[in-house]
Amino acid sequence: MTLRQWTDDTMAEVLGREHRTDPVLPGNGGPAGNARLTAWTGLVLLVLFAVELATLLDLGPLTDWHVVVGVLLVPPALLKTATTGWRIIRYYTGNRAYRSAGPPPMLLRVLGPLVVLTTLAVLGTGLALVAVGPDAGRAPWFYVGGRLAVTVLVLHKATFVLWAVATGVHTLARLVSAVRQISSGRAVPGRVVRVAVLVLTGLVAIAAAVVVLRLSGAWINLPLPLHHRHG
Repeated sequence: MTLRQWTDDTMAEVLGREHRTDPVLPGNGGPAGNARLTAWTGLVLLVLFAVELATLLDLGPLTDWHVVVGVLLVPPALLKTATTGWRIIRYYTGNRAYRSAGPPPMLLRVLGPLVVLTTLAVLGTGLALVAVGPDAGRAPWFYVGGRLAVTVLVLHKATFVLWAVATGVHTLARLVSAVRQISSGRAVPGRVVRVAVLVLTGLVAIAAAVVVLRLSGAWINLPLPLHHRHG
């Protein structure tokens, strides 16, 4: 298959001209149930990431919100990684239902691991910043070329840029499909389990955010820039 064919397949997915038909199985719903849970989790992440990006507009006074939303993102990000990973495993181990549903376009298959890695990296470095505090977070670990200091804060910013690019492309490519999954009137078994998983994930996220917020006082209490003091 050529690169042009990969691009055409991806654009068909982006524009909603083509989509996978996920088989519905008893119990947990099979591929259709997995797709429904992944779609809901993805939309939750989209909302949280949008709020997290908004905190960057004025990070000084919004540091506490930046920390809280950043922690809230971790459990649903892990859940989406798990549901996507499960689908990949079932497909490549030859499960009939998942093989019948088929894989996503090749370009999205290539992009998927990058989205996962950059998401975990940006969230992981963010949690590391909370754990080590402002001083250690800004202290050089090593130097590149003898001049560029690499700190946890630098790693967090660098992984954020990579994440923003990869996730932006992924979101545009999968948004129509996710909305179609959620708005579909098709009955898919396992709804109670999916709702329970989402609620449990939310409760874990809230508990983690409360704990981390209490540990992040050093960042939240940093002196504001001069223009904020006199604002």
